Amino acid sequence: MIKGGNAFVPSVPLRIAVRAGVDAAALLLTDDGRVRGDQDVVFHGAPEHPSGAVRLSGPEDGTAWLDVGLTSVEEGIARVLVVAATESGAMRDVDGLSVEAFAPDGTSVVRYDVIDAGGETAMVLAELYRRAGGWKFRAVGQGYLAGLAALAADHGVEVADDATDTAPAGPAPTPTVVVPQTAQPVPAAVQTPQPVPAAVQTPQPTPPQSIPAAAHAPAAVASPAPVPPTTPEPFPAHPRQWTFGPVFEPWARSGRDNDVIAVDGLPPGPVVVELAVQGEGYTGLWTLDGRNKDKDNLVNSTEDDFRGRLLTTVPGSGRLRLRLRADGPWHARVLPLAEARTLTEEWLEGSGPEVLLHTAGAADLSIHYRGDDNLIVHTFELAGYEDPTTLPRQNNVVNEIGRRRETVPLPEGPLIVAMVRSDGAWRARLKDVQALAGPPGPGQSPQVTWAGAADGPRQASGVRKMQSWLRRNRW
Repeated sequence: MIKGGNAFVPSVPLRIAVRAGVDAAALLLTDDGRVRGDQDVVFHGAPEHPSGAVRLSGPEDGTAWLDVGLTSVEEGIARVLVVAATESGAMRDVDGLSVEAFAPDGTSVVRYDVIDAGGETAMVLAELYRRAGGWKFRAVGQGYLAGLAALAADHGVEVADDATDTAPAGPAPTPTVVVPQTAQPVPAAVQTPQPVPAAVQTPQPTPPQSIPAAAHAPAAVASPAPVPPTTPEPFPAHPRQWTFGPVFEPWARSGRDNDVIAVDGLPPGPVVVELAVQGEGYTGLWTLDGRNKDKDNLVNSTEDDFRGRLLTTVPGSGRLRLRLRADGPWHARVLPLAEARTLTEEWLEGSGPEVLLHTAGAADLSIHYRGDDNLIVHTFELAGYEDPTTLPRQNNVVNEIGRRRETVPLPEGPLIVAMVRSDGAWRARLKDVQALAGPPGPGQSPQVTWAGAADGPRQASGVRKMQSWLRRNRW
């Protein structure tokens, strides 16, 4: 299977091999793409999910094993991420990195070999996600230059400040996880179910069991299970409580070197363009106008292994055309604004340009920037703005060069914060957040802080183990 590919898998207990001696883990996510709490992170310090649906074992001869009982996964879990992290060095230094799923009888169901890793130290290798009453497997290959802590934070695991900042060793404070309220339903066109083959819908009476020894020897593994002849689909949408801008299924494409990227059939309005380029040299990205001429410059970078998220607008024609200059393989996605990360009082981490959402009351935005060149940040105030197909006038709030610690005031949300230029690692969070002055406006959503009280006392030792695990990959 190639990066971005997907296929149905039988709804049976699967055993997943993560090869090449990396640390393996699993994150169990809800519909909004976030964990519900620490219990939804399965790693070597907490090797079994409380539901028993996901267990981690190994490594055995450099292979870690995740046992995933698909029929036992709780209803509230929409996706199971298979995650890898390096002890030292980058993913590109890992020889033979792959993920492969086996059925209980040792049959290889699907396999993905990572061949385009770069300077990342953590990566989402693959995901299992619900689709049309069954389960599908997707080869993701999404790396994180800022390490495991950034990957975890991107999926709702709030990393303690000492897990990402250079500070004397000591007990990590108990992290909290910010969980949005139940997401609004996606229009029917987005959630149109695909037919599932009979092999997937047929009840499987086989109970969870250990995989036979044959699964450990690739030469003895049987042929892959049949995959239904469906058209490759885009990445699944993970809508959140954000209503400004169009809602659609994310679109993805991969290529190499200079190219023109054309996406047809998108609803007009502001979207996020995610771009990752592997290799050295210049990276540039421009939107093209109706005359096929360069219009807006979205990327202008000389950074190796560029990665970033950019804000642009789909024209009324529904056709977005982008001109890319790149030296090496690249992967691009077009996402709804609802897929962007939301600012909270906990640190968000990244590297490169980013699009962030502010949905709370008036607050101060704190940014710690570790790059050497420009840091340019624009905001777009949406309060009272009634045209979801365009963006309001931008406000430039930061325009500096080199390492910086900036704090800027933000008005009450909804607000888009676009880091349009950034060549290095950064952290951002809200401070002194005020209560909303009125009812939530377009794109706003009250936040609920999960503190674990409803679930009884939490295991402090387990929390410390997770923080220690995340600290190994700090930047």
